[in-house]
Amino acid sequence: MDFETIDGTLLGRILEGALRWLSQHRREIDALNVFPVPDGDTGSNMLATLEAAVAALGAPPPAAVSAAAEAAAKGALMGARGNSGVILSQIIRGFAAALTGKEKAGVQDIAAALATGTEYAYRAVETPVEGTILTVVKDTAKEARDTANRSRNLLRLLTYILRASSRSLAQTPELLPVLKEAGVVDAGGRGFTAILEGILQAVVDKRAREGLEPYTGKKPDARSAGALLGPLPADRPEDINFTYCTEFLCEGTDLDAEAIKRKLSPRGDCLMVVGEKDILRIHIHCDHPGEVLEIGLGYGSLHNIRINNMRDQFQEVKRDKDGVAVVSVCTGEGFAALFANLGAVVVSGGQTMNPSAGEIAAAVNSTGAGTVIILPNNPNIILAAQQVRDLTECEVHVIPSNSMPQGLSAMLAFSPEESVSANTGRMQAAAAKVATVEITCAVREAKIGAKEVQAGDILAIFGEELVASGNNLGEVTVAAMQKTAVGMNLVTLYYGSEVEPSVAEEMAAFLSAALPGVELEIQYGGQPFYQFLAAIE
Repeated sequence: MDFETIDGTLLGRILEGALRWLSQHRREIDALNVFPVPDGDTGSNMLATLEAAVAALGAPPPAAVSAAAEAAAKGALMGARGNSGVILSQIIRGFAAALTGKEKAGVQDIAAALATGTEYAYRAVETPVEGTILTVVKDTAKEARDTANRSRNLLRLLTYILRASSRSLAQTPELLPVLKEAGVVDAGGRGFTAILEGILQAVVDKRAREGLEPYTGKKPDARSAGALLGPLPADRPEDINFTYCTEFLCEGTDLDAEAIKRKLSPRGDCLMVVGEKDILRIHIHCDHPGEVLEIGLGYGSLHNIRINNMRDQFQEVKRDKDGVAVVSVCTGEGFAALFANLGAVVVSGGQTMNPSAGEIAAAVNSTGAGTVIILPNNPNIILAAQQVRDLTECEVHVIPSNSMPQGLSAMLAFSPEESVSANTGRMQAAAAKVATVEITCAVREAKIGAKEVQAGDILAIFGEELVASGNNLGEVTVAAMQKTAVGMNLVTLYYGSEVEPSVAEEMAAFLSAALPGVELEIQYGGQPFYQFLAAIE
């Protein structure tokens, strides 16, 4: 192995190594969450983004390092999920930009590429915060520059930058007090160090000695990152090759992704089989969904089955290209119905299941409109939504809605007959008038400020503040609303999939008594993980 330069083949190999290593540490990274609530998905988002980058390389990857890096950057952008995934995609994008035109890259080139990747990452965030992945990447790039000035040895460079990233990660709680209070390091920074660990493992070829299991998720193929999304929506119904978009999860033991792909590939197109040995996500466009499900049942139990008639969808979502459409990200059948009834094209996703920039872009394109407004409805999806501008020819505007109740308020202010400027101004103002209280369960022990919480405790979160906690759902909910909703005009209580309607009605009665003079409404949201989302206006 040449330890002074990297070509496209070696870049592909080390990215695969990074993917294997990151997949093994995904759950550890997901658990690094300031609030002990079930939405820690940084590791999952970074893994999905890196999967898309590796898939885009093809097999074999391009020989030139510039071509390989460019392909990986395109794939990462298409597959970017959540804030951490978007930032990672921008690091890769900057890395590729710095290597343009190069057949091979030496340590000086790599150091310059890391510096450019850092610049791209900082530009992607409207208000960069130190003590996050941004700081870790910046410190890593500085060490790369210093090391490259002393040595041309690739292995030394990788060793030194890994040490620098680990030191920087350990310091993130000192830079960001909220991390110190929670007793965790930054999750995105940990994801980045895990990627560097995997790269170093690949370069020194320690996989056999360390006993690493082979990565069982998405393998590179010649169809590039477009295979993760399927083709963009057809311009004519006759362009749809297969009628039914079929998606489901398959849970089992020692699932063989490649074997399942071989069985399914003759039955349709846009096939995707990704995941791990115990669970795979399967997506295919086919004409006989029953046959596909029967094949899946041969490997394990099926969950989250979705079958959509794409020809019907084509007719439903086609709009005048001169008009304005809205794409809304949400989770829960109640919220999905509310947004759809108001005229939005819905993208499934939210807490723990952030959609990729590519998935949002596919929904934008499916509207058929020339101008599209996106409602991300989650702070961890806003950056991915903003990347859609680079993935579509549509004019895209993002309303930075932080919750589904905010998004609904914005949707109520939308008028398809009016200009995009009139709509965005009115929708943003409507969203800003709504505050959201989230009621959920702690998934682990934690200290939040001066408050000690235990796994299983009921938590009430208002913005970034824990306003109430305890072991009784009713008491915590009422206490939270008495702190946040007194003197307001309207509270809408959206109850989740785990809450019985009778429990929701009882809670509404408690709140009506506790909040005299405040109008109270109750709606089925169907959201997972969060028993209640309360919109305060």
